[in-house]
Amino acid sequence: MFKKSILTAALLMVTVVASQAAPTKIDSKIKKYAPAAGVAGNLSSIGSDTLNNLMTYWAEGFKKKYPNVNIQIEGKGSSTAPPALISATAQLGPMSREMKSSEIEQFEKKFGYKPTKIGVALDSLAVYVNKDNPIKSLSLDEVDAIFSKTRKRGVPEITTWKQLGVTGNLGEKPISLYGRNSASGTYGYFKEHTLKNGDYKNTVKEQPGSASVVEGVAHDITGIGYSGIGYATSGVRALPLSDKKGGKVEAANYQNVLSGKYPLARMLYVYVAKKPGEPLPKVVEEFLKFALSKEGQEIVVKDGYDPLTAQMVQNQLKALK
Repeated sequence: MFKKSILTAALLMVTVVASQAAPTKIDSKIKKYAPAAGVAGNLSSIGSDTLNNLMTYWAEGFKKKYPNVNIQIEGKGSSTAPPALISATAQLGPMSREMKSSEIEQFEKKFGYKPTKIGVALDSLAVYVNKDNPIKSLSLDEVDAIFSKTRKRGVPEITTWKQLGVTGNLGEKPISLYGRNSASGTYGYFKEHTLKNGDYKNTVKEQPGSASVVEGVAHDITGIGYSGIGYATSGVRALPLSDKKGGKVEAANYQNVLSGKYPLARMLYVYVAKKPGEPLPKVVEEFLKFALSKEGQEIVVKDGYDPLTAQMVQNQLKALK
């Protein structure tokens, strides 16, 4: 679950943010981006599919300010980021989960220091159903019983919509499962936080990207899947969730992400190789500063994700120094 310690400094702002109606407003204390001199060269990003569109939009905005920068974005899954950073085939490693200890150890073995983690946006990892499915909400206990064959949360297996209270023709139909492949950080995050590191059912239709999960559910009345909130479409609904069966359900919105009430709230990251005591290459540093600027966080909202607070931005900027 999104660590509440990360949110501590932001909680003072929750009452302000909570009163804001959609669309989400950017924290007015986040500063505009100030272009720097001498920024040029090549910039490569390899990693998260969840962050792929966001990285692309940031790259487009960044290139408008620095036409001499050539940027390449590749999003095949978070697990591709650490090897790319280690081999120096990428300077940016976007990930929708934190690096595993084994990945950090491999990085440290190569460089002699740990990778630097920069939080760039917030996400409500959503559980989607078809827009015509009448189900109102789910608990993670039930989601585990739907997706997992080991069911570590202790709820008996759920295979039909009738078991979740859906009546009529749909109620009799088996639940069709859509998920990500094992290269995905979203796959790993969902496995850890929803399945309690249990095993996925063999019947999960593994998709190569977040968009294809949502598309699958949008075209399948019996479907259910998980993906970042930024990939929501009019063909699906993100269900309000509770942690425990019978608990209070919370919608996948900004207020509930900041407060920690939404059970699948998470930070999205970009990892970099920053040698302690030395600055990042100028083009890398400025790209991250742009992502953490007012313009960069406005792009976060336009892409359907949730922006950082000003205090969160300040904490991430400190990590760049």
